[in-house]
Amino acid sequence: MAVRKDTKEKQISNLQLTLERFDNNPILKPDPAHLWETKAVFNPAAIYEGGKVHILYRAIGETDVSVLGYASSTDGLHIDERFDKPAYVPREPFEGVTPFQPYTAGMTSTYISGGGGFGGCEDPRLTRIGKQVYMTYVAYDGHSPPRVALSSINLDDFLARRWYWKKPVLISPPYIVDKNACILPEKINGKYVIFHRVFPNILIDLVDDLDFDGKTRWLEGQFKIPTRALSSDWDSLKVGCGPPPLKTKDGWLLIYQAVGSCDESRYKIGAMLLDLKDPTKVLARTKKPILEPVVSYENDGWKAGVVYPCGAVVIKDRLFVYYGGADMVVCVASTKLNNFLDELSTNHKEVKPLSIAAHPVTKAAETKPEPELGYCLYCNEMKAIKKPRHVVLKNLKHAVQGICPDCGRKISRLIKGTESSKKNKRKP
Repeated sequence: MAVRKDTKEKQISNLQLTLERFDNNPILKPDPAHLWETKAVFNPAAIYEGGKVHILYRAIGETDVSVLGYASSTDGLHIDERFDKPAYVPREPFEGVTPFQPYTAGMTSTYISGGGGFGGCEDPRLTRIGKQVYMTYVAYDGHSPPRVALSSINLDDFLARRWYWKKPVLISPPYIVDKNACILPEKINGKYVIFHRVFPNILIDLVDDLDFDGKTRWLEGQFKIPTRALSSDWDSLKVGCGPPPLKTKDGWLLIYQAVGSCDESRYKIGAMLLDLKDPTKVLARTKKPILEPVVSYENDGWKAGVVYPCGAVVIKDRLFVYYGGADMVVCVASTKLNNFLDELSTNHKEVKPLSIAAHPVTKAAETKPEPELGYCLYCNEMKAIKKPRHVVLKNLKHAVQGICPDCGRKISRLIKGTESSKKNKRKP
């Protein structure tokens, strides 16, 4: 049967806005030989430097603490090198407990995502600016709302795999769930551009420098890229940045992840083009996903129905997108960049590419969460635990531990594992 010309052209157009999965996916799986990555490896950051794709991926092992592993590839598809030790581990209280401490209890925190019950360093993004490689990631202490953290490393040390990371610092305000942060690889009008997500929108901040002190200065959410308005749209429920945007001839290419109201359980991938001179303006945006979770390794894992991009590189004229499948494995998909850009910029233009101001998210920090309570043996009553954190006691039981605000002595509260904690439901 003959195919009408306009129908055939539409089919070709749709193909040009689709990522092609690598036949040998997943490219990284959990490794039973390494205790720190036996359960899951996923959500990989990536940069292309020195003729290699350098991948930092989130890993979860026997302690349920998220650490970051390292692997590399010369062709973008096949892994040539994989380190047997983490490249980055939790070092600060806001990143949770030590990753090498065993435990047996389940977690009950509202914010567990991806199986990392004891917190740690989650979902990294990498950006090179000059001779420095900046890493943004989700810092989670096991009980407080997850926040955006920032660290960096000298490019030469990074390429030599000398992990001399700068002391990490929190850059998003307390008491607010803030994730999916990445930094634009160039300044715009003398400003650094930082993307992040407070449910349900992508937020954008323009800052003078990256010297956050972790105490007084936070991301504000000056501009936003909102979810689509119609509940039938594939990205109507929440949107978040994937990899740091890539500079192209048509604009900054932003790969993003989203969930729609009509399909709330599945994470999908789309693309946007942002104005080169003003990346707060969206020039084009895919009307449909460019990758959906349909194959087995995107559905068999900690969470079914997840394709979650954190890294992207261009090698010659091909775009490679690195993503986590089902919160369990690392995968890659690719496409011919020029064809992709031509289709996106021509047939998926936004009607009005406006810069949308957002209400500062720091206002939400005025509302504090409910305090953790524990029984003080010296005061002989329940007290709000000061500086609470999750610990493993000598009897291997899990507890929230801190200081009594009145007498200053140590107090704790045991946490019992529950069936609901094992379901590992994502929260905004």
